[in-house]
Amino acid sequence: MLRFPRTTAALALLLTVAACNASDKNATSQVAIPDVEIPELSLATMQEVTKELSLDAYEGRAPGTAGEEKTVAYLIKKFTEAGLEPGNNGSWTQDVPLVEITAKNATPLTFTGGKAPVTLQYGTDYVAGSYRVQPKSAVKDSDVVFVGYGINAPEKGWNDYAGLDVKGKTVVILVNDPDWQAAEAKGEFNGRAMTYYGRWTYKYEEAARQGAAAALIVHDTEPAAYGWNVVESSWTGTQYLADSKDGGASQTVANGWIQLPKAKELFASAGQDFDALRDAAKKKGFKPVALTGVKASLAFDNEISKKMSRNVIGVLPGAKRPDEYVLYTGHWDHLGRCTPVDGDDICNGAVDNATGIAGLVTLAQAFKQVGAPDRSIVFLAVTAEESGLLGSKYYAENPVFPLSQTVGGVNMDALNSVGPAKDIVVVGGGKSELDAYVEKLARMAGRTVKPEPTPEKGFYYRSDHFSFAKLGVPMFNFGSGDDLVEGGIEAGEKAAADYETNRYHAPGDEYEAITNWEGMMADLRLYYAAGRMLAMTEAWPNWVEGDEFRAARDKSRSAAK
Repeated sequence: MLRFPRTTAALALLLTVAACNASDKNATSQVAIPDVEIPELSLATMQEVTKELSLDAYEGRAPGTAGEEKTVAYLIKKFTEAGLEPGNNGSWTQDVPLVEITAKNATPLTFTGGKAPVTLQYGTDYVAGSYRVQPKSAVKDSDVVFVGYGINAPEKGWNDYAGLDVKGKTVVILVNDPDWQAAEAKGEFNGRAMTYYGRWTYKYEEAARQGAAAALIVHDTEPAAYGWNVVESSWTGTQYLADSKDGGASQTVANGWIQLPKAKELFASAGQDFDALRDAAKKKGFKPVALTGVKASLAFDNEISKKMSRNVIGVLPGAKRPDEYVLYTGHWDHLGRCTPVDGDDICNGAVDNATGIAGLVTLAQAFKQVGAPDRSIVFLAVTAEESGLLGSKYYAENPVFPLSQTVGGVNMDALNSVGPAKDIVVVGGGKSELDAYVEKLARMAGRTVKPEPTPEKGFYYRSDHFSFAKLGVPMFNFGSGDDLVEGGIEAGEKAAADYETNRYHAPGDEYEAITNWEGMMADLRLYYAAGRMLAMTEAWPNWVEGDEFRAARDKSRSAAK
């Protein structure tokens, strides 16, 4: 669970007063971060919306169900009451076409042509699926190439595909970044702080761009940050995709994972030393290595179902620069019906993420009551986050408001329900000029900013803000530490563990289980201030030099200018 900021009780005293006495300077952009006043935010609205969306009548808010119909209708009602305007050319919604695709009747994955054949059983030794919407996926006698970490990063002078055409071939890839074992978050790829190049999603995307037929990631528990059981459970059921115009024809035929011992067996069969090649792949200048003579084959059927879901969009036009936009996002969906606990099979998703949607409505009310800031504010409730960030991905790739004119934003996913804390943890800290805003927000609240404790797990890339970051839009992602005002670190860790064990993605995540609203309301005050600051400045925050998202932002803003 990604937890968001818990503020000190003293923050409540900042209502309707200036956030700070003097403006701060962003060290990179040298543009003043404006002071803002924070209005009273409605606890009643937070509780009303959270309770409503958590009712059993909404059946866990799964996309494409009667629960979606109720949710969308309710959000339109609340956005209208808050005084927003429809955000999609007169409509409150944006259609998001979804595809459910389930691999069936998978054959073993076989490698032939080496010293001895190597066979991998589906589920036990490998998993695979397809992003192509077609009834059958098959790779037959495909040449096999080891491409190290599978990274092509021109801004770093790094290309693991250099000098070898992999069209129609099967590429074997290492998980995480080349310098993931570094003790600190420093290095070519930020050391132990994972970059997007280390995420499995990127590796499949790059393999497709290179024209590979199949992409197989070698699972290794430490750099992956989860065991094979997570991979197996995640990949052997129904997968969800945002439907594309080409039906996924530009994607690989198959994407998958293979167990580390099987990868070593494969390389030995090809006369290669896996450990030696893995070490070589950590260094700039590594060239892909063909497993000469080895051929890969696998096949599976695809059970396909299509459905239409919707994002809900409201906008408050800016007073001075209405064609510049600040985003507030949150996902309205949850898991629907799930594994029963004591006979209850509805995953109500009260904290995750009825609270985030309640936050959208509450902030919309506040912005409207105070009056529009200079820039427009977009309130975007997205679908299918739980299925892989699909609603936010669809919007980012099909934006109603141009991303080149989108300044930045705040994503709200599972607001704090355990009480105020003394610290703030920035997830993805050091990546963008938004850090200066977070530092100012922390001073407002009298809190300390602490480094992300597990940057190697890549949490920045696992929530809806990432869909926008990937295309260049800087997004806030700061969260609470566990040092609670009442009870300190011990109490914070205990509360977090209790939620994650007993309620997270389970029927126990219900409205009645939320007993502390103080921290949640304090969070909202910071979120309000962050968005208002972005909406009142003339700055266009960027990613730091060398960040993987900098090129996309530079290209986008250059086109806008």
